[in-house]
Amino acid sequence: MSHRNTEDEFDLCARAELSLAYEPGEAPAKLFRNTPWLSRRWVQTSCVLALVASTVLGGVLAVRPPELVRGAIEHEYYERTLRGSFMEASTLLSHLGLESSRPVPGYPQLMRPCDIDGKLAYHLTTFFEKGGIVTVFAFDKPISLKEEQGWWNDVYWQVVTSRDGRPLVLISEKKKALAVAYRVFSLPPA
Repeated sequence: MSHRNTEDEFDLCARAELSLAYEPGEAPAKLFRNTPWLSRRWVQTSCVLALVASTVLGGVLAVRPPELVRGAIEHEYYERTLRGSFMEASTLLSHLGLESSRPVPGYPQLMRPCDIDGKLAYHLTTFFEKGGIVTVFAFDKPISLKEEQGWWNDVYWQVVTSRDGRPLVLISEKKKALAVAYRVFSLPPA
């Protein structure tokens, strides 16, 4: 008898003995592998997806500007094409923390009072030759904004403290323009 036939006979005998050892139907529960709940694929996939989603959400919320800055960005977007002077330059300059006897910095495009999230704000859109167009918002009443900057909704924004100690919101499509505006509006007079 060949070696192969011996293995076939052994397998046949082992199967016959096992078939007699248990009742036909379901195998006993102790023979099944007990898989811990957390090692199941769908649980692992759900945990990984929840971790990725919370990381992405945390990242978005970390770079999101304060609500008042977001309101200013939205306001600037809708008034980006407006031009004109709807208020006295001296009034605007005093709210920006600048001397009212000096000219408005840059080449003013728009000067007007406006409403941002229920707060009276003074809106100045001006062009700086070595930077670009910047929109500056000064608020009538004291507000609480810390100095910070970022990029949101396709524009750069920065909160600076004016020369008289009030926060100003600067918005521009060019980061270089914010740097020029920062020097003009936040440094003490020379």
